[in-house]
Amino acid sequence: MSFDVAAVRRQFPILSEIIDGRPVHYLDNGASAQTPLAVIDAVRHYETTSRANVLRGVHRLAERATEAYENARAEVAKFLGVQPLEVIFTGGCTAAINLVAYSYGSLLKPGDRILLSELEHHSNIVPWQLLRARSGIEIDMIPVTEDGRIDLNELPRLLTSKTKLVSLAHVSNVTGALLDIRTVVTAAKAVGAKVMLDGAQRAPHGPLDLPSLGIDFYAFAGHKAYGPNGIGVLWGKPELLDAMPPFMGGGSMIGRVTFAETTWAPSPRRFEAGTPAIGPAIGLGAACTWMQALDWTAAHDHEMGLVQRLMDGLQKVDGTRLFGPASLQNRYPVVSFTLDGVHPHDVAQTLDSFGVAVRAGHHCAQPLMDRFDLDGTTRVSMAPYNDNTDIDALLAGVAHAARTLR
Repeated sequence: MSFDVAAVRRQFPILSEIIDGRPVHYLDNGASAQTPLAVIDAVRHYETTSRANVLRGVHRLAERATEAYENARAEVAKFLGVQPLEVIFTGGCTAAINLVAYSYGSLLKPGDRILLSELEHHSNIVPWQLLRARSGIEIDMIPVTEDGRIDLNELPRLLTSKTKLVSLAHVSNVTGALLDIRTVVTAAKAVGAKVMLDGAQRAPHGPLDLPSLGIDFYAFAGHKAYGPNGIGVLWGKPELLDAMPPFMGGGSMIGRVTFAETTWAPSPRRFEAGTPAIGPAIGLGAACTWMQALDWTAAHDHEMGLVQRLMDGLQKVDGTRLFGPASLQNRYPVVSFTLDGVHPHDVAQTLDSFGVAVRAGHHCAQPLMDRFDLDGTTRVSMAPYNDNTDIDALLAGVAHAARTLR
């Protein structure tokens, strides 16, 4: 059976809006996805029937809030194929990576090495640079191939007994390239290194089975995965989390506090200091439930059909240059391009006049832009609710930009 994109679209109220006289063609999902009614309703239900702090109270509202919060953790765990107590709620994917860089990083010593790649988001570069400044670790970088993939042929040269962690994007937020995880894990484990994946661009495209990947840490953001802003997830192997010191101190993350000494709660509490983002966490749990109900085999085929339609259409516009894998194999629905003689921001503004929302700039991946000698690109990022009308509106806008801006 074909994918019923119309039924999916009906679950997202914003997609039926007319804004400034134009329909919404939302193709900026790599920055933030839209939110379905199931998530909106879950957050509204908490705020209107159960709003209270979690963990501390014994009154009915507090107990309802705590139950909803922990149920959300269980839904996220089910989505990732892990146990609930392995799931840490954070402020986002950036916060999750920073947690690992600070907490796991505090166990490293001068001369230990972290391996990143040339295509990483700044959120998977800067925290490690801060760790380098604090502790004297070293950072190595895997180069990127011409088709926008991490060049895994360089792993034997870069991995040594000094490498303690390999931290890479599961899917590139610029090229859409899917990482060959098995090759990375096999090579990393051979030298005793841990592996973390930045899953910000992969998690919005269906449930995962993290234990089968053989990795040690996984991070993703709620707002890219059809959930609220201000919430994210770090998953870690229990033995690693148990060995890591807290990232922040405060309420909820303690065992016993005296002025002489403080003991820590076990994970995940140890890493969730203070009042958490309760409503957003509940919304993320609802988003994970919503994603698990979708037919992702059909959804992925649908998304890849849109990618092919987009790439075929862009190649017919004189002066366009595409970045990333040329085929649909081992990639996800992110496509970046440039238009000769036109700044990416001008392309994006033209597209906005057609009702099309995209992202333009360096996409928080300046080292990758340097690799291709670019100031930036125009990025199209798709979700299951996108359809042919979105792609056709974009192609019409790009053709108009090519005719009028050069």
